[in-house]
Amino acid sequence: MPTLSCVVNGERVTASPEPRRLLVDFLRYDLGLTGTHVGCEHGYCGACTVLLDGEPVRSCLIFAVQVDGRELETVEGLAGAAGDLDPIQSAFRQHHGLQCGFCTPGMLLATKALLSEEAEPTEAQIRQYLAGNICRCTGYVQIVESVMAAAKVVAE
Repeated sequence: MPTLSCVVNGERVTASPEPRRLLVDFLRYDLGLTGTHVGCEHGYCGACTVLLDGEPVRSCLIFAVQVDGRELETVEGLAGAAGDLDPIQSAFRQHHGLQCGFCTPGMLLATKALLSEEAEPTEAQIRQYLAGNICRCTGYVQIVESVMAAAKVVAE
């Protein structure tokens, strides 16, 4: 089996997953990072979104071996070493941008990617950017408010 070496949430990981092992399964079952959720398994829902070299990707559509030499961030990588919430997580908490929490990891990471591209996104930009992340609970109003609040804090 091929060996892969990558950085996950700031830590070097070396492993030998099966060539057909999906990244989402590698993260959840091999590394124990269960914050990355398995939803539709077809790339539609966004629950499995992670950041690969800073870009949001669907981990259910990528093989683990494809991340060799690259950098990954999962939702577990957002919180500080002391467990302090990231400003994006705090904004989602304060503005009720989550309900059941299933879509939340993907929404948080998509938000981080958006804010790295656009410091002051408009409501329309937020809605367009998050269109690939499905939430069945909130109606997106609180999610958009959360992203707007996070943008203000991150921009400071």
